[in-house]
Amino acid sequence: MMRLRRLVALLPLALTACGYNTIQTYDEKANAAKQQIEVQLQRRADLVPNLVEVVRGQAKQELEVFTQVAKARSGLVDAVQKGDPRGMAEANEQLTTAMRGLMIQVEAYPQIKSDQAFLRLQDELTGTENRIAVSRTDLNGAVETYNTYIRKFPQVMTAKVIGSKPKEYFEVSNAAAREAPKIDLTK
Repeated sequence: MMRLRRLVALLPLALTACGYNTIQTYDEKANAAKQQIEVQLQRRADLVPNLVEVVRGQAKQELEVFTQVAKARSGLVDAVQKGDPRGMAEANEQLTTAMRGLMIQVEAYPQIKSDQAFLRLQDELTGTENRIAVSRTDLNGAVETYNTYIRKFPQVMTAKVIGSKPKEYFEVSNAAAREAPKIDLTK
């Protein structure tokens, strides 16, 4: 009888140890994926001023568009520094919207579309947009794995003991902003 009581008393402790290492592994994978998207968002934020300068040189009267892009870029940089996935997604959405306005202005100035610096920067920005999409998918996959794992029994007990909480997905709230801006430089 005493042996049974000891066994019952040790059972929660044994179950709590279940999955500790796996929780740590999944946590690190999710953190690494988050870091990767932060790198790509920062890269995007770093490319935008160069692109704006090329356009500004040829379209000086479009001050409002440049101001919107600068403000959105600043918001993205701040969000990346804070590291909040939801804030980064929202700031990225705002920059995407501002960049759409900039690209509409580019359409009005054919000389910009033939500028080699603009074309190179536009290619780099397109590549960065693709890397952001891949990083977002990787982050959300890692977060899903982590969140699912810490909610399963007996790992849920371990997660509660060590204070593991679900992580946030990198999501945009506006469905239209989920798509990268379409830029047609052939017109």
